[in-house]
Amino acid sequence: MKPFLLLATRAEDAVADAEYRAFLRFGDLSPDQLVRVRLESASLAELLPGLDLREFSGVAVGGSPFTSSDPPASKSPVQVRVESELEALIADVLKLDVPFLGACYGISTLGRYLGGVVDDTYAEPVGPVPVTLTPEGAVDPLLAGVPETFLAFVGHKEALRDAPPGAVLLAGSEGCPVQMFRVGDHQYATQFHPELDVPGIVERIYAYRHAGYFHPDEVDALIARAKAADVVWPARILANFTARYAR
Repeated sequence: MKPFLLLATRAEDAVADAEYRAFLRFGDLSPDQLVRVRLESASLAELLPGLDLREFSGVAVGGSPFTSSDPPASKSPVQVRVESELEALIADVLKLDVPFLGACYGISTLGRYLGGVVDDTYAEPVGPVPVTLTPEGAVDPLLAGVPETFLAFVGHKEALRDAPPGAVLLAGSEGCPVQMFRVGDHQYATQFHPELDVPGIVERIYAYRHAGYFHPDEVDALIARAKAADVVWPARILANFTARYAR
């Protein structure tokens, strides 16, 4: 089969590697079936010279410490470059109709490209939240086997105000109305993290305890809340994505 492509932007090796392993595990992929590119380390042209998206079964964009809605003047040169490269890549994804799954940072990236407004209106604290499918989500193949309401891990400083123009809303939550959408037939994005289980979010809580998502004194309480939650269904989305589009 053609491999899948994971575009990552986490500078912390331990967190980046854990994210990669999670996509492998929940996507039921072997290392040769998932090409990871860490965009924070170098340009996409350097990392994948002559990239042709048709050589991949699909593309995934993981979460990121970047906040896309920050004022341009406050963004680092690396973030500006990454955003420019992702915008060009998404244009090709849509033009070529390449299967796509963006998680957290990925929903902001795809949503902004489609004309959606991303800001801090629906930011959510770190932890599990109940996510509910829309009628469209209940019949979408990427959500096959997922119950109407399920717990998922979130933690984001920004979110879409509404589903972007032309998108189909698939899931929402009380604190964030756009938790998942689809554009076209094969391009998806989630605000929650389909790759996160309890060990995964615990690792991120430790890694980002000084990144402004929460006060460092909250670490123990956040971990206790995460460990008490039954977060099992979001990973089904990754499994459905790879099973549907592997070719």
